[in-house]
Amino acid sequence: MGFLQRLDRAWEANGSNLCVGLDPDPAKMPERFAASRNGIAEFCIEIVNATADLVCAFKPQIAYFAAQRAEDQLETICTYIRENHPDAVLILDAKRGDIGSTAANYAVEAFNRFGADAVTVNPYLGTDSVEPFFAAGGGVIGLCRTSNPGGDDLQMLDTGGAPLFVRVAEMISQRWAQLGDCGLVVGATYPNELAQVRSIVGDLPILVPGVGAQGGSADEVKSNGSRRDGHGIIVNSSRAVLYASNGDDFASAARTVAEETRRSCSP
Repeated sequence: MGFLQRLDRAWEANGSNLCVGLDPDPAKMPERFAASRNGIAEFCIEIVNATADLVCAFKPQIAYFAAQRAEDQLETICTYIRENHPDAVLILDAKRGDIGSTAANYAVEAFNRFGADAVTVNPYLGTDSVEPFFAAGGGVIGLCRTSNPGGDDLQMLDTGGAPLFVRVAEMISQRWAQLGDCGLVVGATYPNELAQVRSIVGDLPILVPGVGAQGGSADEVKSNGSRRDGHGIIVNSSRAVLYASNGDDFASAARTVAEETRRSCSP
């Protein structure tokens, strides 16, 4: 089953557009996890168990694991999600971007090592740089309009009457969609651009970071990015869910925030 088919099933299974991002920071975890050799995996798995019935996807950000030399714990988490919560889509947030054999090895990392359904990529190097990901059979989610203010440096450049992010949306929906299952990243902090991208890409899925700690509105994401069926968006919340509490109630607090966000962004 491909990425798009699994995503459609996940949206329906829990009636949810929510994605919980797994960005583990030992300094923000309850002390018992920070002191444990496998604390990152233990913490993330408890978050997963507390929220799995509320989400369509989980999105581990690989840099948070690599910085702690915890890629083996990321493998443990990914295996756990696949085996215990098989309806949840697994998106590896890696933002890879390279060509040839390097891209092919990044694809092996994402789809073989971590078993992801999809991986985020940087489209700056063009279509041939993502072909190895499609050849490996996984989903590809291209950065389009990111939530950080500095995204304007390139994404808003005029390219013959349209900003660059519009050209990226056109490339992904017209060229990449012919190669395999794909989607786009558009930040929640730019709801007008989100609506513009939706009008360009039809029913392709849009991964929307920036809800919660970055100030994006789940309600605005829903009204500007959803398809006619109320789905089509993967609304990511990371820090607001993970660190709702650093006490013994961290899992129940995470669930409470996840429930609130789910209600705001889902049909």
